[in-house]
Amino acid sequence: MQLRLKIFLLSIVPMSIALGSVILTVHNQTVKLAKQERDLVESTYLASREAELRANVKLAQSAIAPLLKDAANPLSQAEAIAILSRLEYGKDGYFFVYDMNGKNVMHPRQPELVGQNLWSMKDPFGDFPIQKLLESTRNGGGIVRYYWEKPSSKQVAFKLGYVEPVQSWDWMLGTGLYLDDIEQALQGIDAQAQANIRETEIRMYAIAVISIILMGMAGLALNISDNKESGAKLRYLAQRVVQSQEEERLRVARELHDGIVQVLVSSKFFLETAQLQLENRLTAANQASEDIDVSNVARSGAAAKGTLADLQIMGPLKRGLERLSEALLEVRRISHGLRPALLDDFGLGPAIEVLANEVQEQCSMKIVFSTHGKPCAIPMNQSTSLFRISQEALTNAKLHSGAANVRVKLVYHRHQISLSIKDDGKGFNLREIQTDQRSGIGLRNMRERMEGLGGALKIYADDDGTEVQAWLDTASADR
Repeated sequence: MQLRLKIFLLSIVPMSIALGSVILTVHNQTVKLAKQERDLVESTYLASREAELRANVKLAQSAIAPLLKDAANPLSQAEAIAILSRLEYGKDGYFFVYDMNGKNVMHPRQPELVGQNLWSMKDPFGDFPIQKLLESTRNGGGIVRYYWEKPSSKQVAFKLGYVEPVQSWDWMLGTGLYLDDIEQALQGIDAQAQANIRETEIRMYAIAVISIILMGMAGLALNISDNKESGAKLRYLAQRVVQSQEEERLRVARELHDGIVQVLVSSKFFLETAQLQLENRLTAANQASEDIDVSNVARSGAAAKGTLADLQIMGPLKRGLERLSEALLEVRRISHGLRPALLDDFGLGPAIEVLANEVQEQCSMKIVFSTHGKPCAIPMNQSTSLFRISQEALTNAKLHSGAANVRVKLVYHRHQISLSIKDDGKGFNLREIQTDQRSGIGLRNMRERMEGLGGALKIYADDDGTEVQAWLDTASADR
């Protein structure tokens, strides 16, 4: 690590840690205070509401107290229900009456419930609100929290209820307040607290970001020239590596062509000459045997033995020539793969077309090659890289894709050249191949070739096949 970078890190890291610690501490304390304020408001509000509900139920009890003296009179119950149904307070304040079995006796806001047994009624959350209210009533009454439909909005809302028993008639008398108003008040408090927290954090973040940006700009000013120089060296090194590989391929190809190929050709020539001489000898011997008279039997027997020996030599000699021809073709194929002469003599398009034809002959795939645009001369390093990408992509398609069709398209643009190789095979998991260090070497080599020349390479793979796309900027090739 460079000394400048070390100094930069030793200065910016402690500052970032200190600023982060301050921001975190302030945030935690602010959130804690906001929560305490919310809890205080909520507890105060609920306490006041509970006291209000108790007072309202006591008031309702006092309103029907005279009628309880004559509890046995059925008219007293009817009059009590009439009195309670008229008692209202606020927008949604009313009283309700149930018997101890869960049957609704009186409900001024929802008269359709009167006479129904709601013991088994569930709220949207699976609870039994009437059972909870009755349980509290049996225990002498008290505060109950439950969900109920709000008459004014026809929406289920959380409700704070208070119930007491009416022993004379075995009733449950209760009332309640919907808590959506307190929720709105608490949401307002939360929103204000969050706004204050955000404002404080934004200010602190701004200070921290400005400080870090200033230090980062200083460090960037010190290291930008070094980074540019290092990047240029890496690109040059990558180009030199590729160039060295191509030079070595060219040297080996020339050695094969000028050395081994010539030896094999001359050997084949000598063996073919020997084969021709042997064939001529056999032909002459056959003609001679026809002219021999019967008196020269011993002589004809000797000639027959010589002919038989020559025939025995012809078989191995022919097979040897066939194997020598195969070896010569294989060496030429290897030499052509290392450095195709067409790439030097005729350019990129014909070289890729010949490559596609050769691959098609070796497998059952149908390969269609097309060229678009006006062909132009491009630097040798670019044409070599595009040819190698074609070579690698077609080899992968032949060995791994199981494709039936492959389309190779070379397009000459005004200042750019692009290459596309698309097959209809089974595709592969591109992310898995890229992360696996034991595979995908060919893909990485293709990408590095393009990056070394300032080009781009994209690979698309799915169940419909694989496509390799490469672009090179020909306008900046010589810069």
